[in-house]
Amino acid sequence: MNTAIVTTTAATVSPFIQNLQQQQQQKPQTSKEAIAANVKALIEQLEEGHSEGLTAYLMAMGRFHNYSFGNILEIARQKPSATRVAGMYAWNQLGRRVNKGEKGIRILAPMTGIRRKKDDEAAKDVRTQNQSVLVGFRSVYVFDVSQTEGAELPELSSRVTGDVGERRERLLDFIAGQGILLEYKESIAPALGMSYGGRIVLLPGQSPAEDFSTLVHETAHELIHKTSRRILTTKVVRETEAEAIAFVVGRTIGLDTGRASADYIHLYAGNAALLTESLEVIQKTSALILSALESPITDGSAEPTESEEVA
Repeated sequence: MNTAIVTTTAATVSPFIQNLQQQQQQKPQTSKEAIAANVKALIEQLEEGHSEGLTAYLMAMGRFHNYSFGNILEIARQKPSATRVAGMYAWNQLGRRVNKGEKGIRILAPMTGIRRKKDDEAAKDVRTQNQSVLVGFRSVYVFDVSQTEGAELPELSSRVTGDVGERRERLLDFIAGQGILLEYKESIAPALGMSYGGRIVLLPGQSPAEDFSTLVHETAHELIHKTSRRILTTKVVRETEAEAIAFVVGRTIGLDTGRASADYIHLYAGNAALLTESLEVIQKTSALILSALESPITDGSAEPTESEEVA
């Protein structure tokens, strides 16, 4: 939902929001159930010719790339306009308070337990006497910055508009670290970039923003499409995935990259497994590239609290 308190009539409720309301009533309790429900909502929306939900998810990939695949889906579904989320305690630590009446964004947090070994086994290796293991997930709630008020927050390093700044050098370092060579050749025209498996060739003369976006696109191909995945996907799917990754990364650093999600309407034809797999690949690859572009600054997204609504 776009605001904390939504007032709307039945005639103005989008299919995506209607599906959201149904899911909120059902409240899936496992990570797999939540992902499946969200992907189903995206497919239903795409089948009806709408892509705003998928656009919101692609945008959320960049804003919340430290979150899991399933929780990014949850944030994008419940509050597509969210830009920075944290739990109530984290906001308090930053000098901000959640506004009265605001409803939290439900995500799933892992629960861990201790697996204790038998005395005779523990004696053999004291380093593994008590092992931490995942025992399940629990619902917790985060709030977007728009739902809070208080001390001003410093702008994150990713707030750049139309200028890639130092990120190009960081991207070049990342590419070199992957053992990928970069060249510029006029001969690839009219293509803006080409990926050859261990080598990227770009067309010279592009604007800095276009050059950066093209480089991210070709880097995505190098990372995910030069493996066995190449023979398991079509060229259209591969190109769309690479363009979506360039979209996520570009939008995150402030570039105007258009609407890469529109092509998805024609790709998946209700195939939930393919859409889930593809989105997860896009999310993980985008997160990997964005992490390489980051400067050492924290985003203040601490562990959320379990309070759903502020009294």
